[in-house]
Amino acid sequence: VSYWQSTPVSFISFCILLDVSTLIANGVMIFLIYTDSRLHTPMYFLLSHLSFIDMMYITTIVPKMLIDYILGQRTISFAGCTVQNFLYIILLGTEFFLLGLMAYDRYVAVCNPLRYPILMSRRVCWIIVTGSWFGGSLDGFILTPITMSFPFCNSHEINHFFCELPAVLKLACADIALYDTIMYVCCVLMLLIPFSMVIVSYAQILTTVYRMNSVEGKKKALTTCSSHITVVTLFYGAAMYMYMVPHSYHKPLEDIIFSMFYTILTPMLNPLIYSLRNKDVTGALRRTLNRFKSTQRVSGDDL
Repeated sequence: VSYWQSTPVSFISFCILLDVSTLIANGVMIFLIYTDSRLHTPMYFLLSHLSFIDMMYITTIVPKMLIDYILGQRTISFAGCTVQNFLYIILLGTEFFLLGLMAYDRYVAVCNPLRYPILMSRRVCWIIVTGSWFGGSLDGFILTPITMSFPFCNSHEINHFFCELPAVLKLACADIALYDTIMYVCCVLMLLIPFSMVIVSYAQILTTVYRMNSVEGKKKALTTCSSHITVVTLFYGAAMYMYMVPHSYHKPLEDIIFSMFYTILTPMLNPLIYSLRNKDVTGALRRTLNRFKSTQRVSGDDL
């Protein structure tokens, strides 16, 4: 059994509140995308999968904290820690790749708008989603079995709020220097490959925008990309600190804060960023609420 370090009640309550908010916000986003025909476009198809990943992502962490809080315990079994670590790595990696490949969608929308229906066909969208899951799963199937195969003979107290891979490795009593280096390289590649897609795509976008003569066209192009840029900055920024900065420079409190940022805060902020900065989503929400009010009014008249 691996023992969690005592977690403040205020922190648990805050995480539970964020969990509920995340599930509601992402659930509403998915509902709007699949019920409003105006959102049946490649960008929103990919966004619906991002929301699904965020919902799965946060439910691998916070529900366990809630159960521990209710039962008054701070423990997790070895099997439970393994499963949590496995799912967390897969979902984290999948979101890395999906956000990176979503930059290609924005590149096509700005740089090749006339060919957008062809270059971002339904088949291409499914290739992007499947490729993202494959990339994320690859890390999960490689890193988790090796990590959990080490002997753990230290205090068995994880100085973290969930079984994140670096925190678990600190409990190992074997020589993990080689594996730590391999894992570091693997995580850096997992970040740099999709991030390079973002850099290349937005370099092309900025070049295209710079060549535009219309000020309105430039503004529209940048607005089209603003939500994705914001999400990428928030998610990749925190993740890069966790997995690209050598562990010797990490402090436990900083690790917890940065982990909470991209595992709990970012999944909640993603749908808000895309909805508050997007007229299509706010319009779909308004139409849905109007339909609901009309239905309620008709039901009231029938009574």
